[in-house]
Amino acid sequence: MDHLFSGGVGRRDLLKTGVVAGAVSLAGPAIIKARAEVPVKIGMIDPLTGVLSVPAQSEVEGARYAVKVLNAKGGILGRPIELLVEDSANDVGTGVAKAHKLIDRDHVNVIFGDVNSGIAYAIAQVTYQKKVFQIVPGGHTDQITGKDCHWNVFRVCNTTSMDANAITPDLIKHFGKRWYFVTPNYAYGHTLQAAFIKALKKAGGEYAGSMLPINTSDYSSTLIKARAFKPNVLLNNMGGLAQIDCMKQFIQFGMNKEMGLGGALFELEEIEAVPPVAQTGWWDMEWWWDQPKVPEVVSWVKEFRKELHKTPSARHWFGWVAVHSVKLAAEKAKSLDALKMAHALAGMELPPDVKLQPGKVFYRAGDHQLMPNVFVGNVHPARKGANKADVFTVADMVPAEKVWPLADTECHMTYPS
Repeated sequence: MDHLFSGGVGRRDLLKTGVVAGAVSLAGPAIIKARAEVPVKIGMIDPLTGVLSVPAQSEVEGARYAVKVLNAKGGILGRPIELLVEDSANDVGTGVAKAHKLIDRDHVNVIFGDVNSGIAYAIAQVTYQKKVFQIVPGGHTDQITGKDCHWNVFRVCNTTSMDANAITPDLIKHFGKRWYFVTPNYAYGHTLQAAFIKALKKAGGEYAGSMLPINTSDYSSTLIKARAFKPNVLLNNMGGLAQIDCMKQFIQFGMNKEMGLGGALFELEEIEAVPPVAQTGWWDMEWWWDQPKVPEVVSWVKEFRKELHKTPSARHWFGWVAVHSVKLAAEKAKSLDALKMAHALAGMELPPDVKLQPGKVFYRAGDHQLMPNVFVGNVHPARKGANKADVFTVADMVPAEKVWPLADTECHMTYPS
């Protein structure tokens, strides 16, 4: 009777087909479950040891907190998120080696890193070559989303030019136009000081300064030079433990009675580590926790404190945004393919519970740079009866596009065909 079945398909064939179809049907839920249990792997490289360890640890804490929150809500594309953290030890060669390990051995879907701009830049060359999606949470040097931008690389923190351009008017207003720089001699310091000098020269100012190794701990000779120059303000552009050491010695020399203090970044982690007398000056914050008129911020800070028993800093926010950006990109693209995710995230506006500030915050399509507000204000000791993290008063929130237009970036974004 097999010949009676149309299309040349016999009864036996149909029976076989039915068995196969039944097997697939029965295996379907198991296959789906197996896929759901395969994690989305994010490799995070940061200098967990060395002079930048404090901000690095905060970035990792922020990312881990975001992973915990998102995993409780189903992860990314229905799959759990796994964060694999590696220590770059503040060394470019080590950071690059860790990137290769995470990509080639651990098969991560995404790379985060690094706080050190030079390492972040070097890692970007690796991810570009290997076509891996990368987010730079906290490496600031302009080139990453500037003249050396790549289709696969996005950045959360500000560029050095954004920070310099936002704070320069306030430094001039409150202190004057004669500046002395104390700047780290690596990628971040080079582009930051260049941006400051460009802005200061436009205003008719003058300057002197010292470029120092990133791990400098003795500032005596540098501060003597600064005192001799008699500036209106000293710009302490060092970071992490190096910035803390410079601040302490600035006070020990009594120079706080002779000149102002300010610069691009004096982050919450560093402010809390110096004596109250050194908690002073005009600076940028790239995010700030005290925003009572933004309900999403109030709620997030409350939950963060409950979970981690501390007040979140901008570095915590960087980690939070980076992880959420992966989710937003993957779910818009419906894929973990790097190119599809890059197209999805370019131009995307962050939702209120991720941006955690007023106004439009988005990844600019032309350079993949996040465009938030730059929080400009003054640092001061915590007021009596206030939270111990109440050490900064926001004077203005400057839209990033105002201080870093796309035309200034030198980025010419191209994608693979």
